[in-house]
Amino acid sequence: MTALDVTRDAAVAHVTFSAPPMNIVTTDVFVELRDVWKALDKDPAVRVVVFRSGDPDFFLAHVDINMILEAPDDGRMPMQVNPFQRLCADVHFSSTVSIAEIAGRVGGGGSEFCASCDMRFGALGRTVVNQMEVALGILPGGGGTQWIPRLIGHGRALEMILGAEDIDAETAERWGYLNRALPADRLSAFVSEVAGRIAGFPPEAVALAKRSVGNAFTMPILDGLKQESALFAEAIRSPRARAALQGFLAAGGQTRDAELNIVELLRNL
Repeated sequence: MTALDVTRDAAVAHVTFSAPPMNIVTTDVFVELRDVWKALDKDPAVRVVVFRSGDPDFFLAHVDINMILEAPDDGRMPMQVNPFQRLCADVHFSSTVSIAEIAGRVGGGGSEFCASCDMRFGALGRTVVNQMEVALGILPGGGGTQWIPRLIGHGRALEMILGAEDIDAETAERWGYLNRALPADRLSAFVSEVAGRIAGFPPEAVALAKRSVGNAFTMPILDGLKQESALFAEAIRSPRARAALQGFLAAGGQTRDAELNIVELLRNL
């Protein structure tokens, strides 16, 4: 029985979690998620992947506790990236855009996975985040201590991780964990619109822009600026970029009336 359902809408892939009774990340769910991601990431026709849940109450609950209890221990201190961390890093550093549409409860490793995605959107009154590990005598081991502070800062990350309290959608949005918290009945349509819009832009520009933004968290600013300059030069050489720039001017770009409605102008290029 599959735990993930994959559908396509042009260049957007939707991955829906469906692993009763509550979308716990078992070994089988993890392996399927890893394999689905690898396949989608290698597909040049897929530019954006949206993760969502078929369960109205749970996005991803957490990693199966039995996996943790049964993990082999040879007494040594491992100093390498573990498989769950590797999956999250692959998602984060890919040129494919990843969006988590969180319309229910997410916790533990499920939250770590969401934090590694490029964007997260939640539902008012339904989205709840709980980083539960410290209350169980452990700590986030799927990358949460690295991804979450990059989203919400040191103090709030410690409140989330050490406190093990429920964080509602409004708070998660205010802290920066969620890009936006929307009414539940608007969430899917909004996320689909964002994903479709990004997927319709020149893919080289999307990939290079994502890479340059990522450099802000891994490079000193002067190095990041140099890389931005190099990536800009790479982008401008693309025939699609030239065509888009010329199309912008032909459609009325750099005129007052057109640029007062620039979103519509860009959508129609």
